[in-house]
Amino acid sequence: MDSAKKGTIVIGTIGHDVHNIGAGILQYALGKEGYKVVPLGVAVTQEEFLSAAVETAADAIFVSSLSGMAEIECRGLREKCTEAGLGDILLYVGGNLVVGRRDWSGVEAQFKDMGYNRVAPPGAKVEMVLAWLDSDLGRPLAAGPTSTQEAK
Repeated sequence: MDSAKKGTIVIGTIGHDVHNIGAGILQYALGKEGYKVVPLGVAVTQEEFLSAAVETAADAIFVSSLSGMAEIECRGLREKCTEAGLGDILLYVGGNLVVGRRDWSGVEAQFKDMGYNRVAPPGAKVEMVLAWLDSDLGRPLAAGPTSTQEAK
């Protein structure tokens, strides 16, 4: 399948975070599924995510974080997307998003309140994220878990 027709995904690790294993795994899986992947690497600023999304007419931005600082680093990205004319772009975030142990439903709600469409917990299954993306882009669902509860 032509990856340009499947969709374009910008992916990277936000802020000062230099952990890229989760983003790398997703990058590989998305490419294998036929998506055009724009990898930004580690320590990516919100502005770099936006610039790449605008330049490539991306369908989604995937933000990865393992440092626990995502609740600070991710704040305001939806508003910046809207200002850049990308108000309807899909925003996904996943990894170890907050410092300390917290109830996952509260963490998920916090990021959804920030404007993220999907919030993946630590250890989320790649199949779940791919199913979310297919569903969110109006494609038939792939096999696999479809909720964060099934990913645990």
